[in-house]
Amino acid sequence: MSSPSAADVSDASLYNWPYSSASYRVRIALALKGLRPERIIDINLRNGEQQQPQYMAVAPQGLVPALRFAEVTLTQSLAIMEWLEEVSSEPPLLPKDPLARARVRAFALSIACDIHPINNPRVLNYLRQEFARDEPDITKWYRHWVEAGLAACERLVTEARNPTDIFCFGTVPTIADICLVPQLYNARRFQCDLSSCPTLVAIDEAASQVPAFAAAHPEQNPALTV
Repeated sequence: MSSPSAADVSDASLYNWPYSSASYRVRIALALKGLRPERIIDINLRNGEQQQPQYMAVAPQGLVPALRFAEVTLTQSLAIMEWLEEVSSEPPLLPKDPLARARVRAFALSIACDIHPINNPRVLNYLRQEFARDEPDITKWYRHWVEAGLAACERLVTEARNPTDIFCFGTVPTIADICLVPQLYNARRFQCDLSSCPTLVAIDEAASQVPAFAAAHPEQNPALTV
């Protein structure tokens, strides 16, 4: 089988949950690249559809998103975005300069690997079910890790930021911004205190004016069953 290309995305199925920040990232990346899967299949995380055998056969971890095409399934949002960057170079989601690329990746990983995993539904549900934590405790847990993580991300950006920058690391969106925007969306859902990250909030506002970010917003991609 030949290696899949960007053209294969037009025949792809994107397994998605509108309110999943990982799914949100991939929707932004696809929109920025001007790519649209043929099918978007919602996997309702609130109803546990991600653990059903038919979806586990697609994505053994039971996580969204998954992009399936040409007998290939890609999982993990960052891996999907890196693949999109490799097969569809315009517009670029990573800068050309090696140091700048490393900074973008470090920021993206700070969100995708340090903040998001300990606050996703399966972790919060485990706290509820196995440790009998009530909703105030769950919310306190969520806010603590998100607020601490975003405060660190604020420093990552401001230490490397130029006065002319609009987005995290430059004047055009990168994978860093693609990871930031969904995380801030979820932070607001949980009423997190964002006062420690004014630069990130300003970047989020700038991104909201970009059509691809607006098109990927959960409110523009409502699930059939919320």
